[in-house]
Amino acid sequence: MSVNKLRIVPLGGLGEIGKNMMSLEYGNDIIIIDAGLMFPSEEMLGVDLVIPDINYLLGRQQNLRGIVITHGHEDHIGALPYILPRLPLPVYATKFTQELISVELKQRGVKTKTNLNVIGPGHRITLGNFKVEFFSVCHSIPGSVGLVIHTPAGVVVHSGDFKLDYTPVIGETTDLNRLAYLGTKGVLLLLADSTYAELPGYTPSERVVSDTLDHIIAEAKGRVIIATFASLISRIQQVLEVAAKHGRRVFIVGRSMREIVKMALKTGYLTAPSGILCHFDEFKALPHNQVVVLATGSQGEPTSALVRMANRDPHSQVQIVPDDTVVLSATPIPGNEALVNNTIDSLFHQGANVIYGKLAQIHVHGHGSQEELKLLLNLVKPKFFVPIHGEYRHLSLHAGLARSMGIAKDNIFVLEDGDILELGQDSGKVVGKTPVGDVYVNGSVTGELNSAVLYDRKSLSQDGVVVVTATINVKGGKIMGQPRIITRGFVDAGNNQVLIEKSQDVVAATLNHDRLLATSMKRSKLDAVVKDSLGRFLYEQTHRRPIIISVIEKY
Repeated sequence: MSVNKLRIVPLGGLGEIGKNMMSLEYGNDIIIIDAGLMFPSEEMLGVDLVIPDINYLLGRQQNLRGIVITHGHEDHIGALPYILPRLPLPVYATKFTQELISVELKQRGVKTKTNLNVIGPGHRITLGNFKVEFFSVCHSIPGSVGLVIHTPAGVVVHSGDFKLDYTPVIGETTDLNRLAYLGTKGVLLLLADSTYAELPGYTPSERVVSDTLDHIIAEAKGRVIIATFASLISRIQQVLEVAAKHGRRVFIVGRSMREIVKMALKTGYLTAPSGILCHFDEFKALPHNQVVVLATGSQGEPTSALVRMANRDPHSQVQIVPDDTVVLSATPIPGNEALVNNTIDSLFHQGANVIYGKLAQIHVHGHGSQEELKLLLNLVKPKFFVPIHGEYRHLSLHAGLARSMGIAKDNIFVLEDGDILELGQDSGKVVGKTPVGDVYVNGSVTGELNSAVLYDRKSLSQDGVVVVTATINVKGGKIMGQPRIITRGFVDAGNNQVLIEKSQDVVAATLNHDRLLATSMKRSKLDAVVKDSLGRFLYEQTHRRPIIISVIEKY
């Protein structure tokens, strides 16, 4: 690295929603900001989670000084259970975020020697060449902070996820005074959240949701089932208060929500009116008009409480009945829209009255809209600007806002994961790119899946599998009996017997074409020849390409 240069390397979160992770490097010191996960796209069949590629960091372990966490959402902490066993670095986070990290590690069964250090707004820590100061920001989760990072090259401001809400339900407002003061002293670089750079105006206050929930619960004839993020403590607080106002009692469904509510009550981030929270033993005894259920599943997650209700899962603690009012108090994460829509349709089919974002303002997102982003730029007055946290269009639009606020075009960098940006006091340049890929979590297995594996999974899901077996007598060079063909997910063998019989003939003809070749050829090569000829035939007949497994034995 060039002398007296600050290096910024995003390892996740740029050009995508989630998987946020970034390294800052100066001299022989590296700090990491956040370590999040991302939910898989529809094409990533069999993948549970996606986490950042940390090979860049593994090759520089002796220089790593710590991981600084801005807040406790899974797209910022969810990769820690997979990363800390390989990089057992000290972690710095607010009290609430630290508690959420502990829950994550416990649920994943991870034991690590990592030190979890509690920090708060106004605290400062020194990590090598970096002096990190924390300031409060308003977001949709308690304990959210932004970062002021003092480096030899200049001051870096990292916004974290933020919005400007002057009447938050829980937590503090964004510390505009500190940001304005920094702007008068000179800021080298601003790294700012771009998630809602598309939206004009200001993000509404969380308080507006209380009024909507009040109206819904007051009007409901039966039970009210509210699905939201397990970590959205402010929404849970609102539900508890409105339920108490209308004489209803609240039941928590979903393991993650129960764990987080328990932790939030213990730490004082959540307060519950006396007797409002009930054990499920009391559920069936209460009249429906005295019940509110808080559940996970606002994103249509297949194993969540709400989706199990929607799917009529007999093991679900709650079964949907007519006159239930179901509220989805969240905005679908990009990529989850189909799952959420399917859940809504299933709930309507069962006679529920479903209320979601297009029908009422039952959710307010936790990110600043355009006017808030412009205000941040105006207060901080950075020399250089890098938009972060968002898909590429979000980053590009945020860059346009920065240009409109007077930042020179050459001082704005729209980066992608793996780009290496070097900044001096007067100049900045992308000097290279480190390879970064997606690391997939499949159950207990973590690692990179090559494109062939994902292609095979997609083919299996679309075209099924065909298994062909045959035995060759080596001495005579003849097939012993007829080749056997089994299909799964390709065609119904009972209704396509002619196709199966013709396929058997194709395999037999292939093996009988040159008996000497069939008896002398290696088995792997023989399998490949059969797969090739049968694959061509099946495509000609069906225009589908099933996975073909060939097992040719020699006797």
